Amino acid sequence: MTDSASPLVSTEWLERNLNSPDLRVVDATYYLPVESGDARAEYEQEHIPGAVFFDIDDIKDNQDSLPHMLPPPEVFSSKVRKLGLGDGTRIVVYDRKGLMSAPRVWWMFRVFGHRDVFVLDGGLPKWKAEQRPLDDHPVLPEERHFTARLDTTRIRDRHKILGNIEAGEEQVVDARSTGRFEGRDHEPWPGRQSGRIPGSYNVPYTNLIDAESGCLKTPSGLRRQFEEAGVDLKAPIVTSCGSGITAAALAMALDILGHRDVALYDGSWAEWGLAEKLPIDKGPASKASASTER
Repeated sequence: MTDSASPLVSTEWLERNLNSPDLRVVDATYYLPVESGDARAEYEQEHIPGAVFFDIDDIKDNQDSLPHMLPPPEVFSSKVRKLGLGDGTRIVVYDRKGLMSAPRVWWMFRVFGHRDVFVLDGGLPKWKAEQRPLDDHPVLPEERHFTARLDTTRIRDRHKILGNIEAGEEQVVDARSTGRFEGRDHEPWPGRQSGRIPGSYNVPYTNLIDAESGCLKTPSGLRRQFEEAGVDLKAPIVTSCGSGITAAALAMALDILGHRDVALYDGSWAEWGLAEKLPIDKGPASKASASTER
């Protein structure tokens, strides 16, 4: 069994348990619009044996024009059960970048009430570096029933975020790069302004990853990243990013640190940067000013 206190599993653990009847493996690779790459085609060329492909741009709310917004419970249930992901299964998610989009799928399952979901630490890069098994065999999963129970406490929308700028009840922590957070770099999402939500903190998700191993940093290393950014780990947190993907990496790291009062702003900058009437800050944000704006 996995350590239920951690959302991560190691490559060693996964290879040892690949043939467990209740285990399901998921490839959740995703590429930004400005990136070259076909995640599904790459999955078909090579994947961890038995893995199914979770298409983030397909398992979404088709009634919302924003990218890959969380779907209604009945849509999520219908999609994942066709992938053989259902009640009573242990799910391990990975991606080709290491720890970029897999946490988003971990978060989605958690939001819909499935607790036995984990992320492969180091992802496919570590798996391949260790020469663990891969194949290109088509996977034909047996459909399983999935009971979706939406936990709305884990989700925030722009109205909640806007109200929070005045109220300061929750800290907004942004997973984007510092250049994007400060408004110096262009956004990869067309038509979006640059900058940040007023009063927000910046913890780039890449800072959570150990450069040498490609794995998530130790709990003490994770804690240091948040604290150095001025984040109070005893207060409520809402994570944000470009489109709700890497914000889940922050949510996962906070889960490891035992922080349970965490929600995710699903629209993130893909929504906030598009709206003309929402307030936007630019330039460096000192820890002191961010704390004051709370």
